Amino acid sequence: MSFQLIERQVIYDGTKVRLEIHRLEDEQGNRFAAEVVQHPGAVVVLAMLDAETVLLIRNYRHAVGQYLLELPAGTLNKGEPPMNAAGRELLEETGYLAKRIKPILSFFASPGILSEKLHLFAAYDLEQRTTALELGEDIEVRATPFFEAIEMIRDGAIQDSKTIAALLSYDRWWRTRVE
Repeated sequence: MSFQLIERQVIYDGTKVRLEIHRLEDEQGNRFAAEVVQHPGAVVVLAMLDAETVLLIRNYRHAVGQYLLELPAGTLNKGEPPMNAAGRELLEETGYLAKRIKPILSFFASPGILSEKLHLFAAYDLEQRTTALELGEDIEVRATPFFEAIEMIRDGAIQDSKTIAALLSYDRWWRTRVE
């Protein structure tokens, strides 16, 4: 079934998101509204300190009012290639610079309401530098054995969906491949 966009109403236009109401019409002439959060996209970085250790961050998330264990991640700047953003976010949030960054996969965060596309990268051959946290970021870096990170998903210690998707997909399809 196809839908025709009749009208687009911008409710809010912020620095990272724009909330729009889309008025749509289906093939039978039925009209309805869809609430859409427009987002420029983001990157997620699975940073491997060594073959068995991943870098997680403990990050305060105001929207849920708690600290979450996550992989480093961040919003794409306008016109920024995702691979560049991955390197930038890794350095800013963890203080590590990657000599190698490999694209793994891309996926949508919550396509029922949100246009955000996440680009997952694996980062290798890390060199420690210094962090450059943004205003409002409260981040603690945690080097974690990979198998423990997987167990943290099972026991509920990791609740962030992008981190869950990234760790499980990497474990299932890419971890055992020769890098």
